[in-house]
Order: sequence, then C-alpha cells, then structure tokens
Amino acid sequence: MINKFLCFGHRGAAGHEPENTLLSVEKAIALGADWVEIDVYAVDGELIVIHDERLERTTNGSGYVMGKSLAYLRSLDAGKGQKIPTLRELFDLVNRRIGVNVELKGPDTAALSVSLIDQYIKDRGWDNDQFIVSSFNQRELGKAHRLKPQIRISVILGGMHRLYAPFARRHDVFSVHPRMDLVTAGFVERAHRRGLKVFVYTVNDIADIMRMESMGVDGIFTDFPERIPSRSVGTALDLALSSQT
Repeated sequence: MINKFLCFGHRGAAGHEPENTLLSVEKAIALGADWVEIDVYAVDGELIVIHDERLERTTNGSGYVMGKSLAYLRSLDAGKGQKIPTLRELFDLVNRRIGVNVELKGPDTAALSVSLIDQYIKDRGWDNDQFIVSSFNQRELGKAHRLKPQIRISVILGGMHRLYAPFARRHDVFSVHPRMDLVTAGFVERAHRRGLKVFVYTVNDIADIMRMESMGVDGIFTDFPERIPSRSVGTALDLALSSQT
C-alpha cells in the first residue's frame, strides 16, 4: 500500500541526466526516488523508452519515432553516449529497487507493456504493486485493464479534468496524475473520496513541492528528486514519511 508522500523521478532524474535513459534512471535511484516514470512507444514489436513523437529534441536522430526501424533508433545517441533503452533493459536495471511507472505514449503499447510486466512478475520476482501503467490515452489504459485487471492504471490529466471520473469508476483506476496548475485542495479531496491517489506533475520548485504536500497530494513527479525536503535534509517530516507498507 502506498501511504507516504512519494517521489516519482520524472523520466529518471531529467534535471541531471539525459531523460529516459538508463543513466537518468540510475541517477533517480541514487537520489532517493521511490518510483521512476518513463515513456514508451512500440516499434517493431519492442517497447522503447522515449517521450517525444519526434527524435530531434532528445537524440541525434531526426524524424518520427514511429516511422523508424528499431535498429535505427537503437543506433542513436540519446545524450552522453546513451542509447534509447528498451523497457526490458530498464526493468533489468531497476531490478525491483524502486517502482516503475510506465506511461503509454504511442499506439499499441498496452498489450506489449502488460505482457512484459506479467513476465517480470512471473519470472523475475516483481509484484503487481511495483508497477503503474499510466496514459492520457484512456483507450490504451482500458486495454491494459482488460488484459490484466491486477495492474494499477492511472489517468494523466492535462485539461478537462472533470472527465476522468466515469472512466475511473469503470476501470478500477488506482491514481490520477494531474498537471500542477489543475490541482486544488478541492480536487485532491474529491479524488480521495473516489478512492484515488493523486500524483502531480511536473513539480520542480521547492515551494511548489511543499505546497502540493500541504494540499494533501500523495506524491509528485519531479526532475530533481533530491529537492523533496525529506530526501535532502532531516526534518520532522521524516517520521511521517518513513513508513510504507
């Protein structure tokens, strides 16, 4: 059960290392993140970890991710000599040390993600509660839930946030991930009444982190995991944040 203010390393520790790379994920773990959030597309039957639909911003390649072969994508530099990782490589790196939030970015990602998660649960000793599958795309989330109802699914909200509730009721949604400017104390209270956790993105400023915590959110996505006060300095909050069952 998640019962403390949690830190999700956003695309690893994207404030320190090239986002969505193994180097960034390892940095997030070193900085004390409880979870790491990464993004996946399906290419040639393999899940690759990258955020944008185009390659230019985060790699030395060009064009659309979905328009390239897996071999081409794997030949690119994603920063500091890092390759675009596969989701399998990322799971192997994490190796149950923290939880993994897989955000479904492209089409046809739900079935592949569920299959790989199921494999790591059955063969590698992972637990269902070490994974979250999230997306803006409620169709893909619905597929994930139908394929494996035990997997925790989460709706990401960038707007029109009142529309998530019917989907959440139908699909046993675990959490809602709103953009920071959408969050109010009332929003958090209503989500909690529905039995949903609230994890907010992307919160990098220390004042904003403290404001989110004061409103009762359950955790945040951040590029800088060390900026959560309880991670960086010893405070009275440590006692409240130290238990996780």
